[in-house]
Amino acid sequence: MSVTIKDVAREAGVSVATVSRVLNGSPNVSEASAKLVNETIERLGYSPNFLGRNLRKRATNVILVIIPNAEHSLYMKICVGMQNYAQKVGYDIITASSNATTAVETRHMNMLFNRTVDGVVLMGTSYDAESLNSIAQNYDIALCCEGVTGANVLTVTVNDEQAGYDAAAALIGKGHKRIAFIGAESTALSASQREHGFRRALSEHGLELPDEYVYKNTYDQENGAVAMEKFLKLPEPPTAVFAVSDILAMCAIRKAVEMGLAVGKDISVIGFDNISMCELTNPSLSTVEQPCYKMGELVCRKLIENFTAQQKDNTYYNVAHRIILRESTGD
Repeated sequence: MSVTIKDVAREAGVSVATVSRVLNGSPNVSEASAKLVNETIERLGYSPNFLGRNLRKRATNVILVIIPNAEHSLYMKICVGMQNYAQKVGYDIITASSNATTAVETRHMNMLFNRTVDGVVLMGTSYDAESLNSIAQNYDIALCCEGVTGANVLTVTVNDEQAGYDAAAALIGKGHKRIAFIGAESTALSASQREHGFRRALSEHGLELPDEYVYKNTYDQENGAVAMEKFLKLPEPPTAVFAVSDILAMCAIRKAVEMGLAVGKDISVIGFDNISMCELTNPSLSTVEQPCYKMGELVCRKLIENFTAQQKDNTYYNVAHRIILRESTGD
């Protein structure tokens, strides 16, 4: 027969309530009593039923993070920030990939609806604003990396529109006048905002953006190469390119090198995210940095605060981005 909490209390000569307080890490237990209870637990081989206890408390101290895919280092860097903060306050982080599909994301969300986790952070979602607002009425959720227009939900991102502007301004500041854009035909708000900021910068500096200088498809890496080849075959090719992701930018650079150009001299390229590979490529990639650790820490802290708050924090937080210039822009 398995050992119960009553067996531990009887063996240690304390009340069941005292054992329970020790298990929950309560400060209202003397050091001597805590030591005695822990020694008794170890001697008897008692294994607390944390799941049962948490279900009765309607809390699990677990947060689920749903990411679009597990291959992008950006998401993992954000999760590190979440994990480090969560551990400090007694929470655990688990991750699941939706493979960018609605059915898989919905299945993962059942963990929240079944109260298997206390809250969910969505790093990109197929839910629209109406659905998110409905879910948020009864459950604790947050968005990170990707906002959703009209969603009254805790959100942590960079200012993608301003970041797109700053990327273009950095290239303009280096004297470039023919600047091309590699974007994405995506429902993601960030993609359209980065393009909007890019266009705004060119407009404010009196520069044109011909249609042939714009290439938009999916975020799949090969589209970076397809775009660069298209640009370089133009009668008057661009001297600089801004891509809305580092992966697209890296593949664009590889194609430019294949076509005989010296990137950073003959053409400049800047990406977006500052993933781990940026410093390892040759040439190293200039980019817009998203402060992943800070974003993860902030969204985790605010979500946990919402668990017990009478008034939920549904603020849209913009975390400061940073332009990092490296060899791909001649730095």
